[in-house]
Amino acid sequence: MKKLIILFSFTIFSAFSWVQSSNLILFTENGERFSVVLNGILQNSQPETNVLITDLIAPSYKVKILFANPNIPDLDKTIYFQETYTQATYRIIQNKKGEYTLRFFNEVPIDQAPPRLPSQQVVMYTTTPAVQTSVTHTTTQTTVVGDPYGNENVNMNVNMGGVNMNVNVNAGGNTGTTYTESHTVTTTTGSQTGNYGGQPTTAYVLSGYSGPYGCPYPMSQRDFADAKRSIADKSFSDSQLKMAKQIIDSNCLLSSQVMELMEIFTFEDTKLELAKYAYGYTLDYGNYYKVNDAFTFESTIEELDEYIRSFRR
Repeated sequence: MKKLIILFSFTIFSAFSWVQSSNLILFTENGERFSVVLNGILQNSQPETNVLITDLIAPSYKVKILFANPNIPDLDKTIYFQETYTQATYRIIQNKKGEYTLRFFNEVPIDQAPPRLPSQQVVMYTTTPAVQTSVTHTTTQTTVVGDPYGNENVNMNVNMGGVNMNVNVNAGGNTGTTYTESHTVTTTTGSQTGNYGGQPTTAYVLSGYSGPYGCPYPMSQRDFADAKRSIADKSFSDSQLKMAKQIIDSNCLLSSQVMELMEIFTFEDTKLELAKYAYGYTLDYGNYYKVNDAFTFESTIEELDEYIRSFRR
């Protein structure tokens, strides 16, 4: 009985440890505003200078920084958490060459983390792409009669020693000048149009699919065909796999496209490695069981199923 209680306690403790999450803080040193994409999913709708993302379960994430300033190139990096239940901070800086880069700053246990800043945008990690907010500025012409500098005729009644005097002062001589000024701004928010990887983040609907979505917009068939051809042209399997991962890193794929990539490879273990890698970058991951058709052995399918069950989106 005692052994059973110890085993039960260990199981509960292990389960509790597994679900412990981590936090990620990203900030710019010079105040550049940015949005964060984790594993292909846009996290914050409003670009900010300091973003805290909570409830991160996986030990690593693919990070893309999208700057509000279109003249600053996107920034890509894979970040790793050393321990669970920690808060890692990365700073976005310019190196000596003037290029933007993501640098590790510090990492502390969450229960020892400093208080959150009032100006810090806090986002709970989501697998549903955030809706970017668009702002439309509209100017309205307003006509004001009179000189903008206050030049006008002024009539004054002055009493001096019991004598009333009417004084007319021309403060510039521009009486009756019409001055037109644009100053009204109308703001419109809530647009579902954003930009990620050159594709709009408007809601994409895959015909015949009603399951969950893992990333915002799939790779076009034309781009995918070009990518697939480039992979197949490589002479060695290792080179093909490396290129496939590079393409997956910066794109969103359909399950059917993942399967097509797997069919390029001959060896079962290489197919499995690719299938695991691509799962976090798949739009219709509810269809991912279909990639099993690319495998030869049942044991490989079981290994992929175990990986998918342990994967936290």
